[in-house]
Amino acid sequence: MFLVTPTTVLNPVALETRHIPRQFLGRSMLIPWRGVSLAVILRLVFEIEMLRYITSLLPFVAAALVWPDKAIVIAQAPLLMFMVIYAVEMRFLRLTPAARDALLEPGEADRVLDLLRVRAVSILSRIAAGRGLTDGSLHLVVEQSDMFRVAPLTLVSVQSEDGPQVLRLDPGEEALIRDTLFQPPLTEHALHRITLAQDEQIRDVAFDPRNLSAHARLAALMGQG
Repeated sequence: MFLVTPTTVLNPVALETRHIPRQFLGRSMLIPWRGVSLAVILRLVFEIEMLRYITSLLPFVAAALVWPDKAIVIAQAPLLMFMVIYAVEMRFLRLTPAARDALLEPGEADRVLDLLRVRAVSILSRIAAGRGLTDGSLHLVVEQSDMFRVAPLTLVSVQSEDGPQVLRLDPGEEALIRDTLFQPPLTEHALHRITLAQDEQIRDVAFDPRNLSAHARLAALMGQG
């Protein structure tokens, strides 16, 4: 999981938004700064389309080096190159509609998404209470890559309608999300199965601070004290 907040990226300008939910994959180049493992960084690099295209075409480069007398012929085969890229991107890294339909057990998506909503509302309510918010809905936005056969890439951010903006989270809020959002039976892999099956990369759970109970606000104040 990559927790996206202005303090975890080197280019916070990439987080600017005019609408919510703000989508990042395929639209913005995020440069991780802290709180991200090497595996996640490599997975972010793999998300760059141009690098994947170049990697798919490496066999043509190798063939040109092995058979230099055929290099010109190989370089003049754009249709074959396109077919290779298409096969890798659409057949190897992504599921066909039939495969999507067969991916989930009956009721699996409802169970996982219900648990995601419950945990997201709990997280957002605690953030809202801790900040003393009274208006401006908060959104927990979970975005996942639609690629198959590679490790899931999950971007999580808290976005506010007050701005709108991607919130700058304090260490306690970051720890809250890391410690509570993805715990069995709700895992990144479980959610990724649903992302692939439903072909839907964004999950957006909203919470209105006006619905926060007085008890929750008092508990937040006592916790800060």
